[in-house]
Amino acid sequence: PQGKMKSREGTVVDADDLIAEMTRTAKETTEALGKTNHFTEEEKSGLYHMLAMGALKYFILKVDPKKNMLFNPEESIDFNGHTGPFIQYAHARIRSVMRAADPAKSSAEKLSLSPDKINEKERRVLKTLHAFPEIIEAASHELNPATLANYLFELAREYNQFYHEYSVLNEPDEELSLFRLKLSALTAQVLQNGMGLLGIEVPERM
Repeated sequence: PQGKMKSREGTVVDADDLIAEMTRTAKETTEALGKTNHFTEEEKSGLYHMLAMGALKYFILKVDPKKNMLFNPEESIDFNGHTGPFIQYAHARIRSVMRAADPAKSSAEKLSLSPDKINEKERRVLKTLHAFPEIIEAASHELNPATLANYLFELAREYNQFYHEYSVLNEPDEELSLFRLKLSALTAQVLQNGMGLLGIEVPERM
């Protein structure tokens, strides 16, 4: 936001300085939200670096390569915005649900849920998940990682909208609860795989 980088004017941003600044911003933002109260110092350090690099990489990769962009460090780390940390947090939230689930339920393979029990929010998540292979192919064909980056944000957003309205573990209908657990696990897997293709790590908890 301070202006364009110009080497003649000495306003070039050093990558190491930027990463250090992003790590500080990630630390301040995460601690303000109280998300690391039960972490060791080593775990905190690793998480802050992961969030910083995720924010930096994602903010750049979500923009079409043919377009100009304005990098804003504070905006890139927003947990509620169109950012890497938003997707990283969605993954960590799902992994938390999976850890709290009954192991027997998590490993169950058979699912005999009637399609009419699936609500619209769940259908939207399913449709988004189904598009993953096509998105990978399109991003590869177009040489445009923004296609994948923006897809992952949409997936995380669709899942969050479902998660805020419906219970996964406390659903009294056992078959429906199992379906939601499997839907959550698949979403986490696609988020991890997709972010991995962008060179971005996702945390198991935060």
